[in-house]
Amino acid sequence: MRSFDMIIKNGTILTMDPANTVITNGIVGINGELISFIGKDDGASINARKVIDAKNGLILPGLINGHTHSAMTLFRGLADDLPLMEWLNDHIFPAESRINSDFVYTGTLLACAEMILSGTTTFCDMYLFEADAARACREAGMRALMGEVLYDFNSPNYGPIEKGFVYTEALIEKWIDDPLLSMAVEPHSLFTCSPDLLIAANELSLKHRVPLIIHLAETEEETTYVEKIYGKRPVRHLDSLGILGPHVIACHCVHLNSEEINILSEKGVKVIHNPESNMKLASGIAPVHEMISKGIAVGIGTDGCASNNDLDLFSEMDTAAKLHKIKEMDTTVMDAGTVLKMATIEGTRALGIDKITGSIEAGKRADIIVVDTNKPHLTPMYNPYSHLVYSAKGSDVFYSIINGRLVMSERRLLTIDLDDIMEKATAISRDIASYLKSKK
Repeated sequence: MRSFDMIIKNGTILTMDPANTVITNGIVGINGELISFIGKDDGASINARKVIDAKNGLILPGLINGHTHSAMTLFRGLADDLPLMEWLNDHIFPAESRINSDFVYTGTLLACAEMILSGTTTFCDMYLFEADAARACREAGMRALMGEVLYDFNSPNYGPIEKGFVYTEALIEKWIDDPLLSMAVEPHSLFTCSPDLLIAANELSLKHRVPLIIHLAETEEETTYVEKIYGKRPVRHLDSLGILGPHVIACHCVHLNSEEINILSEKGVKVIHNPESNMKLASGIAPVHEMISKGIAVGIGTDGCASNNDLDLFSEMDTAAKLHKIKEMDTTVMDAGTVLKMATIEGTRALGIDKITGSIEAGKRADIIVVDTNKPHLTPMYNPYSHLVYSAKGSDVFYSIINGRLVMSERRLLTIDLDDIMEKATAISRDIASYLKSKK
């Protein structure tokens, strides 16, 4: 008799393993934090403390949100339909001058709730007061790669950049052995970070063997600015500073030419694509198809709720697939299987955690979601990959397991008091709105 702490049965398993194995009428067995069995239900006797019935739905790895600013859920809809630099300088940066640890803790919990409810089990965060974001994330039971944003001007959290490096190093050391959370060094961008800051950030990243995460080549304005100040395009600028390497995760990468794509590929840089944010801010369309063809690991992210305005990766996958078909005028580009990989195993490869999660394989952490396919918009089902990318919604996820822990059961959150968090978020939003109104 097989014995497990938890099993998921009566569903089709999309493992997202190297062979893209699909198992109908499958069973996933979980012991502790780990997946210990994947196979077909052969009727053998099983003993399990917890049994999840997938009800003929789809069982797949939890989705990976490769880039977001989680606490910006509290800025959702604050300043829409504006150019990026105006959006940042005239609205977001002034609003961020008001934030504090409670803001970030509340906003991150709200983000975790939204992500769990829509099938995300891992996310990569860049924001302020990340010690409080980490506390919220740990309470919610989510897996995350996180880091404090660094830039040349004073931060409302740590003040001058020198203290920002001290704060970042303390985060790295505190969470180094945590089973769910890990830290990165996160300079904001080339237009907010001097060469000296970028070099120091890179040295800290290499010292602790953690990723360096940065916004890169997001807009034409950024490219023009970097060329004017440094005489090089953004990728060349970073390369000239000796920064590019396999430890670097570059977010957006919209304005790249073929030479720059080749450099990123040769240096082993990872990329996170944020299609809906790039569309909403009219930043452009990243050359994702070309990057993937050059062997670059490309994950998918939502960016923050102030520029998206949600954290639903199902919506993001649908957008990514269709956007690149029209860009390339080729219906075969960014097929459903490729895009689902970007949101699962390729997402973890981009974040450097593919050895522990991103696919349903024995020995990996049990980060698994179950999608309810008994819905009109998912009936009939010829191709599960196609359905997940083009038809499914975040609200179709009805079970979520992270690190072997059930965090959502039949659409009910088990780790977050959603009503309480939404009430606190609404109260904070009133304070932000009042402050911005007083500045006009």
